[in-house]
Formats: sequence, structure tokens, C-alpha cells
Amino acid sequence: MEKPTTDYVSSTENPTPEPSRPSAPTHTGEMPEVAPSDDNSTADAQADGATTDSDAPAAADGTISADQAKLVLRRVKDPELNLNIVDLGLIYDITVDGSVVRVDMSLTSPGCPSGPEIMGEAEQQLRTIPGVSDVVMNLIWSPPWTPERIEPRVRAYMGF
Repeated sequence: MEKPTTDYVSSTENPTPEPSRPSAPTHTGEMPEVAPSDDNSTADAQADGATTDSDAPAAADGTISADQAKLVLRRVKDPELNLNIVDLGLIYDITVDGSVVRVDMSLTSPGCPSGPEIMGEAEQQLRTIPGVSDVVMNLIWSPPWTPERIEPRVRAYMGF
């Protein structure tokens, strides 16, 4: 059996771009952005911080889904770590009741100085979803956040 290759054939009429690869940390200590864990190209586009309504496609029947809300929350980054709050494991639960989105989330610590900023940005991003009439953000401390809640691929990158 032949091993699949990742080489791309370039054509002048329809060039195929090479896949993006995470860059190595720079000498300034910056961390590259980590792509979302699902294979959805919309998620990749949203990980770059885009904030237009068209980034959150509505379901065919006009309902809002928890997956749609999770996708939008990937836009929100912890400013100290420069990683999105979904991959960091700060989002505990998302429920949708009609046009109301409820999110249970935590912070890395009760004294997190970025807490109000993160929660405000999360609420703002959820309100960009077409059809959302209200957003309820619940800050919870039980169970407490631990590094084990970080997505495994991000934990591995960070050396945990």
C-alpha cells in the first residue's frame, strides 16, 4: 500500500494553496494561533478573530445550535495566553432555549484580571449570531478550572 503524500501540484489556472502550518515560537515568546479541533473550514476562518455575522451560519431551519455558539466563542481569546477560551476549557456548558443562549464558563483563577474583558467579549460574539435575542453568561467556580481542561493538542503544545 502506498503512503499518501502531502505534496500539492500547482497550476496557473487553479493554484492549490499549501496548508497553513503553525509557526514556531518567536524570540519574543509569542505563541502561534492554534486552529480549532474540528475539521470545519468555517471554524478555521473564525479562529483568526473575524467578527462578521456571516461567520456564524444559521441552521437551515433558522434555529440556533450549541455547536454554532461554540464555534463563535472560538473568536474569544484569553489576552494573556493568546488562546481561545474553548480550547482553554473555560467553556463548561452551552444551552440554547429558542433564541436565548446560556453559557456556563469559568476563568483560570478567581482573581483573573482579564475576566470581565473575556466574558464581555464572549457575550458580544454570541450576539453576532443571527436570531439570538439574549445571552446569559454564568460565571461558575465549581468544578474549578485546571490545566487538564485544556484541549489535549494545546496542552501538548504548551508542554503540559
